[in-house]
Amino acid sequence: MSSTAQPPIPATGDASEQSPIEKELAVLLVNALNLEVAPEDIVPTEPLYGEGLGLDSIDILEVALEVSRRYGFQLRSDDERNQQIFQSLRTLATHVAQHRAAP
Repeated sequence: MSSTAQPPIPATGDASEQSPIEKELAVLLVNALNLEVAPEDIVPTEPLYGEGLGLDSIDILEVALEVSRRYGFQLRSDDERNQQIFQSLRTLATHVAQHRAAP
């Protein structure tokens, strides 16, 4: 475990409007997890866990695998920032935008 402090992942923008990367990730979430919600109905700032989208730890692992395949970087289960990364669609999108491999 690293003791190096990491900067927080910013959550910016309108609370209900999805950015292009948020739209991509919303489709990924719905398709990978067979969710019964339309991608455009996922509010970017609502929690992915619990009362928000209702995902559990197994769902998050599946999302991490799909993100790794699609965007070319690893989301590791031992990353100290996972709770923050997977807080909402917006925080996940911000993390993906910062770390994805160049096309």
